[in-house]
Amino acid sequence: MLFFTQSAHAIRIGLGEGVKKTYVGSSQNASFRDANTGKLLFISRSFFPYSIKAYGDSIAIKVKGRYYDCSTNAIFIQNPESKGFLATKKRWYRGDIVIYNIEGTLTIVNSLPLEEYLMGVVPAEMPSKWNEEAHKAQAIAARSYALANLNKRGSRGYDLKDTPADQAYGGASSETPQTTRAVLSTRGEVLTYDNKIIPAYYHAASGGRTISAGEVWNHDLPYIQSVEGFDRGIRKNGHGVGMSQYGANNLANRGFSARQILNYFYKDISFSRLKTKKD
Repeated sequence: MLFFTQSAHAIRIGLGEGVKKTYVGSSQNASFRDANTGKLLFISRSFFPYSIKAYGDSIAIKVKGRYYDCSTNAIFIQNPESKGFLATKKRWYRGDIVIYNIEGTLTIVNSLPLEEYLMGVVPAEMPSKWNEEAHKAQAIAARSYALANLNKRGSRGYDLKDTPADQAYGGASSETPQTTRAVLSTRGEVLTYDNKIIPAYYHAASGGRTISAGEVWNHDLPYIQSVEGFDRGIRKNGHGVGMSQYGANNLANRGFSARQILNYFYKDISFSRLKTKKD
């Protein structure tokens, strides 16, 4: 098995951009800091939503009924403990949140460890009651896609969106015991081709047969070919490239393992593992 050194322990997920106002809360007292200097702005109260808005080229936070100019274009809300959560968009999130003022509007970014990100991806991408082997296949495919696309949207201040434009991500609010178990049991596993992590494209349903990448993006990928989707009778949903999620669940229900499912939808790939400092 090949090992890849994971130099970046966190991934940056765009939760929103182009907004004038948002809010951030926390399950425990959290530190609000100037993201440029590290200067402490204030310590928040737990379970209290703080309104944050663009203020010219700066950012203002509402405290005790009044907005205060933070005199910075970026603030960093630090999760105080590993078991704590931050709230925005009516959801709880692991990790930290960074808010930027970009040309007079706010961009909200969730920065967190890769595996914790995947805990919020798998249940957002796949029903939590599906077969656990399908969840494991989804976890490995999503991990591979994320790493192959790091800095995809770097010019916007983050790596990936939290929508199906990249991968659906619901934060800690979407986590379930079964999908989290699937992530943890496959920790660090990725798909590789020619010694490189692949962007393991997937979709909801192919409508009977998947298609090659070239039919969608005008360039073929050697590890993705047209195959039976094992989702006949289900209306096509998505681009049709790579793994059919319905097909993966149907194969899992027939007794296929996660690796067998992935070997079926992605041709001539290898399974590799990320090597971190703990290894």
